[in-house]
Amino acid sequence: MAWRCLRLRAATGSRGWWWDASPWGTPLFAAEQRATLVNVKLKWVKDRALDAAVSRERNLRTAHHLLDLVFSRPGHRVSRSDLLAERSVQRLCGSACSALEFLGRYHTLFALSRGGVSLTRAALDLRRREVDCLRAIEHDLVARLRRLLMLTLPRSLPLHTIDLLRWDLGLPSDYRASILRRCPEHFALEQLEGDERVWLRLLSWDDLLAVSELEKSADGGDTTCLPFPVSFTRGFGLRSKCLEWLREWQALPYTSPYANASGLDRRTDVSEKRNVGVFHELLHLTVAKRTERQNVSNMRKLLGMPQKFTKVFERHPGIFYLSRVLGTQTVVLREAYGGGGQLLEKHAHPLVAIREEYSILLRAALPPRTRRRKRHETFGKQDEGCVVGGDEFELSE
Repeated sequence: MAWRCLRLRAATGSRGWWWDASPWGTPLFAAEQRATLVNVKLKWVKDRALDAAVSRERNLRTAHHLLDLVFSRPGHRVSRSDLLAERSVQRLCGSACSALEFLGRYHTLFALSRGGVSLTRAALDLRRREVDCLRAIEHDLVARLRRLLMLTLPRSLPLHTIDLLRWDLGLPSDYRASILRRCPEHFALEQLEGDERVWLRLLSWDDLLAVSELEKSADGGDTTCLPFPVSFTRGFGLRSKCLEWLREWQALPYTSPYANASGLDRRTDVSEKRNVGVFHELLHLTVAKRTERQNVSNMRKLLGMPQKFTKVFERHPGIFYLSRVLGTQTVVLREAYGGGGQLLEKHAHPLVAIREEYSILLRAALPPRTRRRKRHETFGKQDEGCVVGGDEFELSE
């Protein structure tokens, strides 16, 4: 079988191994040549740099939600009783006592007094910068939301699903009242008969937006059999069978995630490559190129996916990394980090920089001993070792 030549090299100054594809085209071949999914076993390998990138947001979402609530009140101040009465605060913190403990612990963001809860000068300044940033990039956020809806079969999503992805997409907490209302030509809210959910529907399709990030990387060249950028954590060993399979799989026809894929047989590697392409594009739509696995677990039918569709994250550890820190599974797009723990400059987003400043303020509130312990917990003994032998995944259905 013909495939695009791939060469394996050790990237100078980088971690692990990278696949590079030659720039010349690949002959077409019948999809029937790969009629079934190949049975190849791959193991999960810990990536400390990417785990550290995920861990830097420890407690950030909770802190940001509380900060947003305080900032939205007149004078950027709220009474303790009013703040603790918020249902979202109870859900995040568990109890009023825990919420007060959280606010007191992070004194670099919150100021507690008899009058209530307010923001420190550093937090207030940073929040104002964030609001200005959100206004400046609203066009980008609208485009991300439109492209997300364009990935779905019905060109619509329940608002609950969008709420799960809101933070990762960079949308403000009031996006329903702000972005959606200002863009009636693009979006509409609707509720189907017999369905309690409210859906966000896309009103206008844009061919200019319906170009995947992988297709853009081709710079106008042939997009028939595009390979995905692939890298592996140091210590990840590919056996010859896996190596041969990966070469053949990379050379399979590429189906745009925005194209109609109803004609693809879900039992083939060609269909699996389309599924990988959908999540590759979805992660590119997030500002930090990552999201929690559970955020997309309810999108199977909407994305036209087969059963157990999130298994592609485990089947393709060179494209995706599953981080298991912070008590959840976070899917990270490897190529965006270039083998390290920071987003590459070409993938940098202004919101990510502001969130990093929030994280620095959070860490500054902790005593030095606690900071060291947090780092140790992130990379504890239970996660040591390059290969976790018990976590073995098959590439067959």
